Amino acid sequence: MRRETIAVHGGYEDDPTTKAVAVPIYQTAAYSFESADHAAALFNLEAEGFRYTRISNPTTAVLERRVAELEGGLEALCVATGQAAVNYAVGNVTQLGSNIVSVPQLYGTTHTLFAHVLPNQGVTVRFAESDEAHAIEALIDDNTRGVYCESVGNPAGNVCDIEALAQVAHKHGVPLIVDNTVPTPILLRPIEYGADIVVHSLTKFMGGHGTTLGGAVVDAGNFPWEKHADRFPMFSQPDASYHHLVYTEHFKRAAYIGRCRSVYQRTAGAVLSPLSSFLLLQGLETVALRVERHVENGARVAQFLREDPRVEWVNYAGFEDSPWHGLARKYLDGQGCSLMTFGVRGGYEAAKRFYDALELVKRLVNIGDAKSLACHPASTTHRQMSGEEQRKAGVTPETLRISVGIEHFEDILEDLDRALAAATPTVKWPPIHAEARRKKRHFDGNV
Repeated sequence: MRRETIAVHGGYEDDPTTKAVAVPIYQTAAYSFESADHAAALFNLEAEGFRYTRISNPTTAVLERRVAELEGGLEALCVATGQAAVNYAVGNVTQLGSNIVSVPQLYGTTHTLFAHVLPNQGVTVRFAESDEAHAIEALIDDNTRGVYCESVGNPAGNVCDIEALAQVAHKHGVPLIVDNTVPTPILLRPIEYGADIVVHSLTKFMGGHGTTLGGAVVDAGNFPWEKHADRFPMFSQPDASYHHLVYTEHFKRAAYIGRCRSVYQRTAGAVLSPLSSFLLLQGLETVALRVERHVENGARVAQFLREDPRVEWVNYAGFEDSPWHGLARKYLDGQGCSLMTFGVRGGYEAAKRFYDALELVKRLVNIGDAKSLACHPASTTHRQMSGEEQRKAGVTPETLRISVGIEHFEDILEDLDRALAAATPTVKWPPIHAEARRKKRHFDGNV
């Protein structure tokens, strides 16, 4: 099935008991056993079935299969939040004294996890000077256990060269982990370019309505864990915490997700509730349609901002002069995503005035909602970072981030126009009458 069809049908057939077409909500904490031997077989992973919702749940299992199919992966684990997904994905390949190498352009809380939390647990994260493959390779050593990037940086808007990063990672015997939240598998499937692990905040575009938290870890099933047993003994040696199970022997190609579920989900417990899984499945059914509209509106907003003399700069990969436009052609079919940053003339204070004047566009820190959303990263998502760390992540004091929604684009532009007028009252448009101004916004969106 193509991605649009997978989003509607993937991972589910009509319920065998009731013939329900919609995925049922299995709102239960536990499942009964036929006997002591049946229970033992389930806990030994010798029989298919469910034991406890902290480990797996039938509603969530459909979501996991659907997300895995959308990404072209082998299996997926869905968890309570996108941040839990990042934590599990990295934790599943690291040990005390090891490190991972990351691009600098990261979501603020991911940076906090990498820069402050993981080091306290004995795992170092080395931040490269840029997202280029040579900068990443320079930091890989014998203790490196993975390379990490965001396919499209939030909020930087950079597009990573996934194929080049995968080649560098594999050359040194480590997996490439890619956060694909911003483009979604509708625009980009990192596994097709060599990524080994893909993570998502399902809260964002995949769920799409700003109602439900969720995260996913997707395994391509391609990384040879046994071949690199010296770096990753946790997959090919007996696990004392789980009756000496050897994950590569039991799960074969699915060893990564098998261990992630058995070790991290079972013991750390960032569980996605069945109701949340159901709501995220509803969002997934329309993700292809929404992403198409998001991208279309995003192109219009980017062009509008770029042509406005009250805006100093716009960072949007869809522009031909963007430093990432070549990679956008390679990975995103030449399109920019609906997430972009820009700076209003007048710096930090003007940015605050613009932000406070928004009416239709919501002021909050989420992205990927059906509604248009705006954020001032320096005072919110990246506030905990130093000025230099913010700069490397693509954040300056005047940076404004907008996640363009699916409303009528004229309404979005009118709200931005009002906010710009409030932010920069001394910067005037050329004297054109209202009808010409209206026509100016009716371009076809081809940037």
